[in-house]
Amino acid sequence: MNLVKKIAMLMCIALPSVVCAGEAQVKWHDFNDYRDVRPSNQTKGSYHKQIAKSIDEHFAKLSEQLPKNYSLKIEVTDLDLAGDVRYGGVNEIRVVKPIHFPRIEFNYVLSDESGVVAQEDNVSLKDMGFMDKIKMGRDEAFYYEKRLLTEWFGEQILPRIK
Repeated sequence: MNLVKKIAMLMCIALPSVVCAGEAQVKWHDFNDYRDVRPSNQTKGSYHKQIAKSIDEHFAKLSEQLPKNYSLKIEVTDLDLAGDVRYGGVNEIRVVKPIHFPRIEFNYVLSDESGVVAQEDNVSLKDMGFMDKIKMGRDEAFYYEKRLLTEWFGEQILPRIK
């Protein structure tokens, strides 16, 4: 039992040193100017708010991997959601097929307390094989767009951290 207490105490002491707490700020342009953010059975305003909230929360979750004093600022310049809205009688539905792949364009600045660590304009992400990958986890809103951002974050942002 004494060993378990020692391990627990060491974890309490060591854990705060590895906790990350970066932050992310997302700036959106007018949703009417984006390529495809058309709602199916929802008003435009509420659908656009749902998109912004979902992507903002996802960036906040990703930024938790950044060290404490890091900040990621994103400006979304264009968005094309996976799928396409089709008329289905009275209702419209978003049909997701391989031809309508997700695309996101944005600018970003990664900084720490000493200044800019990385900056890039006109980042263009697209996943033309998005339906060929195994879909992990439960169905969630904007899954393909979030996966695209997660892959970019892991490949481009995390390696730039000192």
